[in-house]
Amino acid sequence: MKLSDYIVNYFEKQGVRVVFGYIGGMITHLVDSIALNENVHFVQTYHEQTAAIAAEGYAKESGTFGVAIATSGPGATNMMTGIADAYFDSIPVIYITGQVNTFEYKYDKPIRQQGFQETDVVSMVKPVTKYAALVDKAIDIRYELEKATYFAMTGRRGPVLLDIPMDIQRTEINPDELRGFTPDVVESAKIDYKIIAKMISDAQRPMILVGAGCLSESSKNEINQFLSKTKTPILSSLLGRGVIDETYPNYLGMIGSYGNRNANMGIANADLLIALGTRLDTRQTGAMVEKFIEHGKIIHVDIDNNELENHRLTNRIKVHSDVSTFMKKLNTLNIKLTYEEEWISYLLKLKDSYKQDKEIERFVENKAPYRFMQLLNNYSKENDVFCVDIGQNQMWAAQTLQLKKGQKFVTSGGLAPMGFSMPVAIGTAFANPEKNIFSINGDGGFHISVQSLMLISQYNLPIKVIVVNNNALGMITQFQSLYFGGRLSGTTGGGGYVVPNIKDISAAYGLKYYLINEADLTNVSLLNEIFSSRNCIIEFKTEGLTSVSPKLEYNKPIEKPIPLLPEEEHVANMLIDEKK
Repeated sequence: MKLSDYIVNYFEKQGVRVVFGYIGGMITHLVDSIALNENVHFVQTYHEQTAAIAAEGYAKESGTFGVAIATSGPGATNMMTGIADAYFDSIPVIYITGQVNTFEYKYDKPIRQQGFQETDVVSMVKPVTKYAALVDKAIDIRYELEKATYFAMTGRRGPVLLDIPMDIQRTEINPDELRGFTPDVVESAKIDYKIIAKMISDAQRPMILVGAGCLSESSKNEINQFLSKTKTPILSSLLGRGVIDETYPNYLGMIGSYGNRNANMGIANADLLIALGTRLDTRQTGAMVEKFIEHGKIIHVDIDNNELENHRLTNRIKVHSDVSTFMKKLNTLNIKLTYEEEWISYLLKLKDSYKQDKEIERFVENKAPYRFMQLLNNYSKENDVFCVDIGQNQMWAAQTLQLKKGQKFVTSGGLAPMGFSMPVAIGTAFANPEKNIFSINGDGGFHISVQSLMLISQYNLPIKVIVVNNNALGMITQFQSLYFGGRLSGTTGGGGYVVPNIKDISAAYGLKYYLINEADLTNVSLLNEIFSSRNCIIEFKTEGLTSVSPKLEYNKPIEKPIPLLPEEEHVANMLIDEKK
């Protein structure tokens, strides 16, 4: 059996049905082997970065790992943005890069390059992978594939990379002679659930915070079971959206630098936070870490012990566990919460007074982008997927969309590369072609990933591409307005930034095009036509500078985002005394 055939058969047995990539000389054997396998399909993505991010979307939707491949040199380096994104957001993807023949590879020679397009990609990606290896002996292929899969899928998930020279790919092997991989036995951490149960039952102002580590089906089921019994107030991080049906009455919203005002104010008043599957980074807590839950305790549950042990928050009980296991144990304990109903009444009053719809009316001058997100709430249905890019469009969506049962909110948190939305939507669609997918973009991110449109048209994927076009890199213009005297270099037409003709681009890629503005948001016949389309490009044009509200400034406590409330109003709506 040819080694490249063995690789494809291995992926088939693991349940992988799609491999994303861009063909090149050093990966041709692997692509040909995919073509010969009836159950695995190669998707030519027109850019390696698209392949790398599409594999993330496939992994997130399918529940298994994604696979992306590229040739040596520029093919491999073009994938690195997606590899880093998968690493920071804990997404299991196996990346395979072709490499020059072993007899051309420089190994330890003190030269820059020996073979054409030779690049030491393993050294480059080691800081952003869980495991990376050069497979330069054919006998090692089973061992390396099994090891890569183990690292990708076990513990805190993430990407791995195997770099395989061309002569190794074409080697004839006997599968029965290949050695396998046996992982080391890892002992489970000992957790004192009695202490945790007492902390929860004694809390008078408890809250739950869910992060990306809660998105597995088992974790979601256990969390929802706990909520059904206890009615505990709950919030989400940016990447924790979609864990629960957000119509749950005691859901407060998203916390963080761009979190909902009522959520940020509410969490500041908690005396106990159960933080599940979230690393509590400063985009959630604010830069004033010492002020986060200053008057309470945190039960911090994380699968990654390094995150627990290397955090600046000191008021934490550290629990090294995956969320599903932890919550399953809590559910067996039948913990009785003793908090007063006044706590829920207080939070619901905050929610009513400072929810995002009220924020928009009170503080946002250019409301058009928010109006569009409110419209999506009306036209989206259960189980739809929102794939959201980076920038103001991301925060308009995150602050305003209310996720219904089964809906998913897919975006990038740690790396946050513009051009993320369309590739990840493509991977999602290939994993589940029955899903209705909204790809939300700003004009900047849309232009970066424009080649992805070919795949939507080519495969008739169920993706509606939304471009919120304010003719600017809006997140940076907001920053420039605050700190650089309004000098808009590189972000608007006057500063050298130009948006292409999106209608013409739509035609070039064979997709329906719709142009709407704020006045069209009440045009029911037009909207019904748009949202009944399987796929299309929707350009929503808005004029003038745009902003995101609320927004936390650096070195401010989380409960005081800008625009600031009048001090007397703020104090009147806080249970804790912030001066103590």
